[in-house]
Amino acid sequence: MANIPSQEKRIHRAERERLENRRRTSQVKTWFRRLNSAVSDGDAERAEAEYRMLLSRIDKAVKSGALHRNNGARKKARAAQIRARAS
Repeated sequence: MANIPSQEKRIHRAERERLENRRRTSQVKTWFRRLNSAVSDGDAERAEAEYRMLLSRIDKAVKSGALHRNNGARKKARAAQIRARAS
């Protein structure tokens, strides 16, 4: 454990940031599952709503730094392919 107060604060801050990043990436995975579920059920209207929410979650994760920009773009392209199956 650190002896320097600023380093102790940095350790706590890093842990908070790590948990926030995990939360954001987990949300993206959850919304992918919801999109897949809507597409497999054949519910095009629900799939469209889930797709829009998924894109929002991906953009937020990229903006906060939880996902790399290229990773976010790749996930958006994959989501578009999944949504295309619903049509």
